[in-house]
Amino acid sequence: MIKAITKSALLKILLAAAFLTGELGANFCASAAAKPVTVNIINAEGKTVGTATLSAAENGVKITLDIKNLPPGVHLMHIHQYAKCEPPDFKSAGAHFDPDGIGHGEHSAAGVPAGDIPNFVLTVKADGTAHTSVVAPYVTIGADSHSVFSNGGTALVIHAVAEKVTAAAPPRIACAAITKAE
Repeated sequence: MIKAITKSALLKILLAAAFLTGELGANFCASAAAKPVTVNIINAEGKTVGTATLSAAENGVKITLDIKNLPPGVHLMHIHQYAKCEPPDFKSAGAHFDPDGIGHGEHSAAGVPAGDIPNFVLTVKADGTAHTSVVAPYVTIGADSHSVFSNGGTALVIHAVAEKVTAAAPPRIACAAITKAE
């Protein structure tokens, strides 16, 4: 004998089905599957100078830094397009991660590349350490084109800060290849 289903029970079943098969379910499953990833940061000599842990944040990717043995002072940090960190200059990491083809420039009408982390500078103490976190708002750890894992991964690059501002990017002093942990 089949029992009658109440309207509220039917509604719960339909909502559950919509959740699991629709966009809500896809986003829930993607964020539930997105485990934090910790990557090693290396310097120009290829020595480990810290770690970066990337985790999902409400508005991007939270990057938690634990730095040791970097030059003291203020440094810039960006996400670059390739998961390659070949010392000493880390140019193997390519340009800033830019899946939308915006191009780099403070005054670009199109916006900023996804790899930019606005309003953030990494301040390394006199003893060469830094412990901080920041949210990179234009990237994800999902499966979309803005994912730090897209196209085989990206790289977190730390730049020295030039004493004199020029059109050339400041030297790259440290790098971490960002790839999915298997």
